[in-house]
Amino acid sequence: MAIRMPRIIKKSSTSGDVPKGHFAVYVGEKQKKRFVIPISFLSQPLFQDLLSQAEEEFGFDHPMGGVTIPCSEDVFIDLTSRLNRI
Repeated sequence: MAIRMPRIIKKSSTSGDVPKGHFAVYVGEKQKKRFVIPISFLSQPLFQDLLSQAEEEFGFDHPMGGVTIPCSEDVFIDLTSRLNRI
């Protein structure tokens, strides 16, 4: 059985390395990790739900300077894996 890896790029460096057509988000409950994901995710209802949760929790003042997604890294990776199959 093969394991499918999501098309997200996990990065820990600065914002200058975001490829065209992607954007950075910060994910995690205690320790925030930076992920670079395709802009196409913005049109997906599952991802829009995450953005709504982020807005409820942080408003538009994100502590990391970028969009912070309020979920665990495992949940985020699972969701982005499902979005890649759509």
